[in-house]
Amino acid sequence: MRAIVVADEAAGTAGMTLVERPDPPAAINDVVVEVHASGWVPTELEWPSTWADRANRDRSPSVPGHELAGVVASLGYGTTGLSVGQRVFGLADWHRDGSLAEYVAIEARNLAPLPGDVDFTVGASLPISGLTAWQGLFDHGRLQAGQSVLAHGAAGAVGTMVTQLAREAGAYVIGTGRAADRDKALEFGAHEFVDLANDSLKDVGGIDLVFDVIGGDVQATSAALVKTGGTLVSVVGPVEARPADGLAIDFVVEADRAQLTEIVQRVRDGRLRTNIGTTASLDDAITTLNPTERIKGKTIIRVRP
Repeated sequence: MRAIVVADEAAGTAGMTLVERPDPPAAINDVVVEVHASGWVPTELEWPSTWADRANRDRSPSVPGHELAGVVASLGYGTTGLSVGQRVFGLADWHRDGSLAEYVAIEARNLAPLPGDVDFTVGASLPISGLTAWQGLFDHGRLQAGQSVLAHGAAGAVGTMVTQLAREAGAYVIGTGRAADRDKALEFGAHEFVDLANDSLKDVGGIDLVFDVIGGDVQATSAALVKTGGTLVSVVGPVEARPADGLAIDFVVEADRAQLTEIVQRVRDGRLRTNIGTTASLDDAITTLNPTERIKGKTIIRVRP
């Protein structure tokens, strides 16, 4: 099979190469998926799991990419719940070879059925962005109708999901970002927008739930805005700034079939829109993943036409 691999951590995306690799075998409870589309997260090559396995042994050259949509090609021993030929999407294990390849081996429980009326490109855009937003808002943030949400990076792949899901749940959403992001953040449902470079974040007042994708000074300022009993949820590592009278939670997104099913149903019925910025073929993936301009929205690699 053809796959993109990385072998030099210092080189980052510039060190990507498109090579021939053996097709992956299906272990117990695995399926092998014929990948049609793969989602990309720009920080992935900074993750330790890209370079080492769970025992901290070097696993390079490794295949990056962890969001995928495709068709089940084969089943491992003992695998249940999915069938050969079924359309699926999901989240590949962080410590195993990923989805920037023609085939990927993945635990069946990490996949959900992809309805026939949802394009593979759309399916591949949902797992990390959608699950991160869902788990941050509902599992960790315990969001309730009538509460306020401060959604940082509101025009990004995760931020647009946060905004839409929070608004659907009955929250008042204040998005943040760069001045150029204002229109997109409002288009995806933010009630207000704060330009972090020119507006004062402190002026937004008390917030029930802060969804932080930035960290640093922005996180520190945001923590001071959390109301008594409120929550700051972060996806950028251990929380350094904590609310005085609230909770601070950092988490790593996990695969969840039931949540993926909820998310894709919202796409089907129009309650949730994807934020896909760029699509490219596997042949053009390396150039696409080494952009000369700021990436806007989700980048999707079409592994098969």
